[in-house]
Amino acid sequence: MGVFHVDIVSAEESIYSGPAEFLVAPAEAGEVGVYPQHTPMLTRIKPGSVRIKAPLQEEELVYVSGGILEIQPDVVTILADTAVRGANLDELKAIEAKKRAEEAMKDRSSAMDYARAQAELAEAIAQLSAIQKLRKRGH
Repeated sequence: MGVFHVDIVSAEESIYSGPAEFLVAPAEAGEVGVYPQHTPMLTRIKPGSVRIKAPLQEEELVYVSGGILEIQPDVVTILADTAVRGANLDELKAIEAKKRAEEAMKDRSSAMDYARAQAELAEAIAQLSAIQKLRKRGH
């Protein structure tokens, strides 16, 4: 099977750079699966897990909070708002963030506060989902 190059970059650092046989990303319209020689594509991504299958390695999981996904036949680039390797996700922080967002939604003082709380809630839920996926794999 062929491979392509993957770069996942956040505002803070490069999270992943290397070859992949397959990648799954949380695109705005639904999950996108990418194999080598995929048709070029540019889309926004939503909070969730990017799964990368590198040659001769276990699947790696990277949490992204949103951003842009660019697919070229031999290169996939993800420019993420925030990106964290799955192994570095903190479940307690995610649970606390979820609780804070839910409380903020109850005590909203403006539409802007409510929208911000909704975004924070979606991000916390996506992080918890990524942690659960890692647990299922035994990490």
